[in-house]
Amino acid sequence: MTHLTYTYECKVDSKGRVLLPSNLKKELLPVLNDGFVIKKSVFYNCLELYPKAEWDEEMTGIDKLNRFVKKNVDFIRRFMAGVKPVILDNNARLLIPKDLMAFANIDKNIVMTSQINKIEIWDKENYEKVVGDDSTDFGTLAEDVMGGMEKTDE
Repeated sequence: MTHLTYTYECKVDSKGRVLLPSNLKKELLPVLNDGFVIKKSVFYNCLELYPKAEWDEEMTGIDKLNRFVKKNVDFIRRFMAGVKPVILDNNARLLIPKDLMAFANIDKNIVMTSQINKIEIWDKENYEKVVGDDSTDFGTLAEDVMGGMEKTDE
């Protein structure tokens, strides 16, 4: 499993190419040659970039859904809408497809941020709005999500 950690600010050129930051490239080194999958996020107007092995694991879970249940088929169709394979070019640039750039309102400045096993790609202005949203108290959210977890020694 890939564990990604950091957040990077980048620029997208007029053709939709973004140069991977060198530290991100180092983190992804073990999986660079396998390629990636890019898709629309389920919850936000941003993109998700999966290393191919992580995508394959995600698909294993999706494949378990019963396709004779309409809501499962509807979910799969929406989840898979716009999914595309991507590879880095020889200059370590990633090409973001135009339709996905439009979905995420990406113009020039972006943020690439870790979601543990995948990378979210945001228009910088939209990312700052979401991260800076004070309508949810982060301390309360952290307690709700993480407070019930017991720390175990491994």
